[in-house]
Amino acid sequence: MLSRFNEIIGKRVVKGYKSQHFPALHDNVIIAMSSGVDSSLSAALFAGHFPKARGVYIQSWGKSQSLTDPRLEPCYERDWKDVCRVAQHLNIPVDKMNFEKDYWLDVFEPMLENYNQGMTPNPDIGCNKFVKFGKLRQVLDQTYGARNYWLVTGHYSRILNSLNDDKPHLLRSFYTCKDQSYYLSQINADYLSQLIFPIGHLTKPEVRQLAAVAGLSTATKPDSQGICFVNNSQHGKFKHFLRHYLPDSVGNIITVDENEQKRIWGKHTGLWSYTIGQKVGISMPQGDPRYAGAWYVSEKLHDSNEIVIVKGRDNPALYKDVLYVSNIVPMDRNFRSLLEEGISNQNLFVQYRSLQEPVPLISCDFSHQLVIKLARPQRAIAPGQYCCFYLNNRVMGSGTISRVSS
Repeated sequence: MLSRFNEIIGKRVVKGYKSQHFPALHDNVIIAMSSGVDSSLSAALFAGHFPKARGVYIQSWGKSQSLTDPRLEPCYERDWKDVCRVAQHLNIPVDKMNFEKDYWLDVFEPMLENYNQGMTPNPDIGCNKFVKFGKLRQVLDQTYGARNYWLVTGHYSRILNSLNDDKPHLLRSFYTCKDQSYYLSQINADYLSQLIFPIGHLTKPEVRQLAAVAGLSTATKPDSQGICFVNNSQHGKFKHFLRHYLPDSVGNIITVDENEQKRIWGKHTGLWSYTIGQKVGISMPQGDPRYAGAWYVSEKLHDSNEIVIVKGRDNPALYKDVLYVSNIVPMDRNFRSLLEEGISNQNLFVQYRSLQEPVPLISCDFSHQLVIKLARPQRAIAPGQYCCFYLNNRVMGSGTISRVSS
């Protein structure tokens, strides 16, 4: 299996990089197994070749937090059973680690607070930073020693070593339509030398084909969509899920005319109940051509607890090209100079959502906080989203968008 994998990736050379260092035969190899086909294949690639390979399953949500129908089997219990079946098939041990408290304190509560403030956070990035490559790292460091193990995961991203300095860098996956490098942009760069993302070198069809050859029970398992405890919730949509954790804070839904005059059209239950760019289903006088058509959220006013709406999906008010970025986590100590050089060479790009088309930068200003100007205005950029910087396909780091303008 590993030889077939090496044969595939051997043909996918990236200019300026060489293959990442791999474990020695008797190194400790820990595979994070989430029960999906990607992490299952990751385990299969290492299980038969490294005697000290073992799996680990992270439970970050529990019954005390769940809103699902108690008659249904929780997603984390089903996933654990799938992980055990795969581990038994591969003849490797697997440990179950409970990080519910860490997820709640470091990811879930900050997410709720951001939503309550009218921001648009990304809990997947927080989970990677604080749990999968945070708390898990602490436990593994204590168990094996800080530099005495490798951690393998099923993420669609690549870690390749530069030909210039032999240092590891985080890159987009080969299969760009599944790329997850955006979600990994806040992890500690010092940890890259111990991480392996084998799936990032493959396409999804190749993953499923290799998984079938390996006889994995997860070979045809559907990909997970979103957060399992929300998907399985009897309350359905994420907005309904949030309502159980966030208090109602009723405010006005308004329009603002060219003279800065406000007009109230309805009520909202909290700034968290709508996102920037979202269509608003409120009654407007459709008989009046000034108001006929669909309306969308263009701004959230935290101080007055108001949501501003505009007419038309492509209304100019929905497009911004200046981003104020704070709390930056760089993946290179020369982050600032590399950004300036990348803009000069026209090979620096940003993304504020995963899998969106990369947007080139035309300027950056480090005077107070990082302020960047995009090459073209983008629709529905929301404060709270992460802005990830790419030098070609290499992740330079990311920060939180605190404000947008045009």
